[in-house]
Amino acid sequence: MTTTSFARNQWYVAAYGSEIGRELFSRTVCGESILFWRTEAGEVTAMADRCVHRRFPLSENPSRLDGDTVVCGYHGFTYGADGVCVSVPGQKRVPRTARLTSYPVKEQDSFVWVWIGEKDKADEALIPRAPWLDSPDYTTVRGMEPLAARYGLLVDNLLDLSHETYLHGGYIGTPEVAETPITTEADEKAGVVYVSRHMDDAACPPFYARSTGVTGRITRWQDIEYHAPCLYLLHSRIAPVGAPGPRADGSDPDAFHVEVVYAITPETEHSTHDFWAVARDFALDDQEVSDFLYDSNRTVVLQDVVALNKLEQVIASEPDGTQELSINIDTGGLAARRILKRLVEAGAAESVAAV
Repeated sequence: MTTTSFARNQWYVAAYGSEIGRELFSRTVCGESILFWRTEAGEVTAMADRCVHRRFPLSENPSRLDGDTVVCGYHGFTYGADGVCVSVPGQKRVPRTARLTSYPVKEQDSFVWVWIGEKDKADEALIPRAPWLDSPDYTTVRGMEPLAARYGLLVDNLLDLSHETYLHGGYIGTPEVAETPITTEADEKAGVVYVSRHMDDAACPPFYARSTGVTGRITRWQDIEYHAPCLYLLHSRIAPVGAPGPRADGSDPDAFHVEVVYAITPETEHSTHDFWAVARDFALDDQEVSDFLYDSNRTVVLQDVVALNKLEQVIASEPDGTQELSINIDTGGLAARRILKRLVEAGAAESVAAV
C-alpha cells in the first residue's frame, strides 16, 4: 500500500455546485480521478473516471450522457448513476465485476463535497458548514485557482495572516496585521484550530475601504476556524474606531462583516485546488462592490499561488530533514500540522484494517 500525505475517510470539496451539470465533469481529489454529473432529477453523482474495460477516461469525448447513464466513448460500456455497468457491447451478460468505484457526495453551502475513503464511514453530519455562501443575507463572490504546491503549504499560509502585511500590501495588508499578537486554541478531538487577531486601531486597507466606504482608521477583527482537513473560515469584522462592539444579543449593526471561505483540496501530492469565496453582509445589490471584491481577492489569491508554487519548488529540492524555524505567529499552523498528521495516520490505519 502506498503511503500518502492525504487524510482518508474525510470529506473534501470537489467543486462548486454551479460547475456540475448535464455535462461530464472530472476533477482529481487526493490522487483519485472522479467523474461528476447531474442526473435528470438534478442530483449530483460521482464515480471513478475510468472505464473498467480499457481504462478510457469517461470524461473524454466522445463519451456522453444518455439519460441517467454514461456511455464510454471508446467501446460503449454503459454505466448507471451508481457506477454499475448496465450494458456491454457484443453480449447480453454483463460481468458482475463491471462496476465503477462510486463516491458518497453531498451538495451543501454551494459546495459539492466528496468522501474519500471507505464508503460505510461517510457521515454527512461531519461536513463543516459555510452557510453564508448561499444565504440571502449575504452576497458572495467566488473562484478557484490551481496551486502547484502541496496542500499543507496553503494551510500554513492561511493560518498565519501576518504575511498579509508583506505579501498583500496595497490590497489587504497593513502594518498592524503583523504587529498584533494572536491567540490560538486547538480542539484536537474535533480537528478544529482557532486563531484570533483583534486590532483595535488599524489602517483600513483598500480591500475594505473601497468596499465599505470607511475612510478612517478601523477596528479590525480576524477570527479563523480551520476545520481539518479541508475547510477554512475567516470571520472578518470591520468598524470605524470608536464604534460600539457586538451587542449582548449577538447582533452587531455598527460593523461590516465579511466571511472569507477557503476549501483546501489536495489534487495530488504536489498540487492543490484552492477554492475561495468572499461573502459580505453589506452592499448586497451593488455589482461594483462585487466586481471589486472579486478582482481584489483573486489578485490576493494569485499572489499566494506565486509564492507557494515557488516554495514548493524550494522544499522539493531540499534534502529530507532540512530544519525550519517557527515563532509565536506559527502556533495555529503548527496545531494544524499536528491534527493533519493524526488524521493521515488514522486514515491509513483504517485502510489497512479494512484490507
